[in-house]
Amino acid sequence: MSSRRSRSRQSSGVSRISDDQIADLVSKLQQLIPEIRSRRSDKVSSSKVLQETCNYIRSLHREVDDLSDRLSELLESTDSDSAQAAIIRSLLM
Repeated sequence: MSSRRSRSRQSSGVSRISDDQIADLVSKLQQLIPEIRSRRSDKVSSSKVLQETCNYIRSLHREVDDLSDRLSELLESTDSDSAQAAIIRSLLM
């Protein structure tokens, strides 16, 4: 380990994550991401898991935005004092 890395770690007080912990976390991510989980092969590189995780998070953000837009449109088309409008407003909060 370089002395620069060592000094940096000592001064910041950050604990090091072991390679086994990283492998365990990547394995857990692999189980959560549908694109990877549906593959037959168990051998997927860590970089591919991280890339697919980022893609999946982006797609979830798009889906949330789309659903929020749809709820807003639905709220605009309903009577503002109705029970349905109250439910929609609570979902948008």
